[in-house]
Amino acid sequence: MAYKNKTYVIFDGDNDKWAYAFMKGWKSNENVDFNFHDAHETGTLTANAQNEQYVKTALRERFESAKQVVCLVGESTKNLYKFVRWELDTAIGLDLPIIAVNLNKKRQMDPERCPAIIRDSYTLHVSFNAAIVQYALDNFPDEYRRRDKSATGPRFYNDSVYTKLGL
Repeated sequence: MAYKNKTYVIFDGDNDKWAYAFMKGWKSNENVDFNFHDAHETGTLTANAQNEQYVKTALRERFESAKQVVCLVGESTKNLYKFVRWELDTAIGLDLPIIAVNLNKKRQMDPERCPAIIRDSYTLHVSFNAAIVQYALDNFPDEYRRRDKSATGPRFYNDSVYTKLGL
């Protein structure tokens, strides 16, 4: 079994690529305390990327090295089924912890934007900010693994965690 230390990031490639670029920028900025091992840096897609089955096979390989998933939740994320819904379904099937990051900065599950497949699941919902996303990456996977398997429903950090992080 391969060592799982990467973060698989799910996002709307048409509208929310900027947020994924921000995450990569936070990681490369020495003045921002943010780090993650990006599962998408595992191999590149070829010209066959127009073929849905090819893309899903390549993405599934990236899931194999993931210990957690970040889903960047934008305005249209809940409406994307071809890949976003498939990626979330794959993450759930692999029992990976999911951190839903609200690009509108809401600190809890946003029913207006959250994909239905994770609305009632044991998914952590945080706002889009480097400090809270890093905190979630550092802490939620262990919480997820220790959880009571019968526990369901959205998770979120209370305001004291945000305050402690200076937010």
